[in-house]
Amino acid sequence: MAASILSLSPSINNKRMSQVFLHMQSDQLRKAITCFSVCLQKQKWSIKLYMLPFRAIASHHVSKPFASVGSLEAEVASQENHAPGVSAPNNIQRSKMSFDQTGYPLDDMSDFENKLQELFGEVKRMIMKGNKSDAIDLLKANYEAVKEQMNAGTKGIEEAALLDVIALGYMAVGDLKFVGSLLAMLTEVVESLKDNEPFLDSVLVHMGSMYSTLRKFEKSLLLYRRSIDILANRYGKNSIYLITPLLGMAKVLGAIGRSTKAVETYHRAIAILELNKGAESEDLVVALFGLGNILLKEGRTTDAETHFVRILNLYKKLYGENDGRVGMAMCSLAHVKCAKGNPDEAIQLYENALQVIKDSNYVALDDSIMEKMRIDLAELLHVVGRGKEGRKMLEECLLITEKYKGKEHPSSVTHLLNLATSYSRSKNFVEAERLLRTSLEIMRKTVGPDDQSITFPMLHLAVTLYNLKRDEEAEQLALEVLHIREKAFGKDSLPVGEALDCLVSIQTRLGKDDGELLELLKRITGLCAYFGSIGLLYCHCKSNSKTPPKS
Repeated sequence: MAASILSLSPSINNKRMSQVFLHMQSDQLRKAITCFSVCLQKQKWSIKLYMLPFRAIASHHVSKPFASVGSLEAEVASQENHAPGVSAPNNIQRSKMSFDQTGYPLDDMSDFENKLQELFGEVKRMIMKGNKSDAIDLLKANYEAVKEQMNAGTKGIEEAALLDVIALGYMAVGDLKFVGSLLAMLTEVVESLKDNEPFLDSVLVHMGSMYSTLRKFEKSLLLYRRSIDILANRYGKNSIYLITPLLGMAKVLGAIGRSTKAVETYHRAIAILELNKGAESEDLVVALFGLGNILLKEGRTTDAETHFVRILNLYKKLYGENDGRVGMAMCSLAHVKCAKGNPDEAIQLYENALQVIKDSNYVALDDSIMEKMRIDLAELLHVVGRGKEGRKMLEECLLITEKYKGKEHPSSVTHLLNLATSYSRSKNFVEAERLLRTSLEIMRKTVGPDDQSITFPMLHLAVTLYNLKRDEEAEQLALEVLHIREKAFGKDSLPVGEALDCLVSIQTRLGKDDGELLELLKRITGLCAYFGSIGLLYCHCKSNSKTPPKS
């Protein structure tokens, strides 16, 4: 289900900004860089990682909700393969367990691992405190150190592990382009390593996750498979340590449309978890969610429902019916009910879920996940003809946003537009106009006058004014939208076609010259032919000039 009734540009969607800035003295930074990089040249085990591995991510989110279908990824880290509340096998412990099989001294391995962990911990702290530039400096210092080692011909597990943590660090700061270069270097190193190297299985899993984020799925699959093979040979085919790479691989398989194989992989992970943890373990949630989501996309709604019901019952048994996690699972199940064509059941689930979450204080009222749930419920209420209740929910979204972020915060535009859409559906164009003018005023204060995002409320307002028989003003707005979109997207783009469609309707009723209208209609027809979108074309001639333009 869509997150909002009216599609908005990403530039005006509500974004959660988490950066704060902390100044770090330059001499402190130099000391940190010296500590983490110079030792690489002085002793064999010299670097630092293994704080990020999947265990750390999962435990960091343990108190956060299991969100609805399609929104789980927004609730966990961007490279996350686990759902909140799910503990993954501890990668650090796994590596230590395998030290005796590698031939390396245990003390040296522990020292190496601690240094790896310390490095990433420092990078992570810098980023979390907003000290991004110092984090980059630290990553660069270690990159230069490992590059020097590799140029000298040393390409072992130490270099692979350091490149791994550097790549993870650059993922965290958002420099995906450089991550690609680091992964190419990493690939060259790991391809020459034997499977009994310490840390290798974890490095491969991280690489698989990063390649997946870069949408290089085939490379991701190869890395996950090698990690699975290493762990299966070392610990057995039913080892709990297989879960992390199995879930990562299943997610990738689903992303590239290999649903049958993805379903098989999720089933394998579930079987291993049930064998090791029991049929009522919370660790099953992520695999059940992934499996249910794949089945839902395949249209197998009844099969999908079985897994989401199991998640709901599992949370009820573990935490009681009034726990916030139960509310989140209800929302997931509500999506399935929608897909099955049971809107009344879905609405009831949504309403119960929101009440449980609110009463348990599990998620803040202004949390983006709660906001999405309210919008989804509002949209569903409109679909079944309960527009008044839907508007009440949208008004609640607006009031919460204004309370926590201020009355003219850009994120309120989404709710103003949704409310305007709702009032337009109920033919209350006067109230729709008021809301649209408010949203347009906020947008003009937020972005430049030629920013394409401003055209969304502007075009909606033009349609509303047309319905209010104020055609001259509507025409001026439609012309302005057309100009901005032509400049932003090009004259032969779908957004331009939408503006032309609206403009033709308005000018037809105004009695504009037939020749001019014909030229506009030719442009629309050309766009329809090019994009194959016959729904875009509305040939409004004078004989049907009462037909309103479409927003």
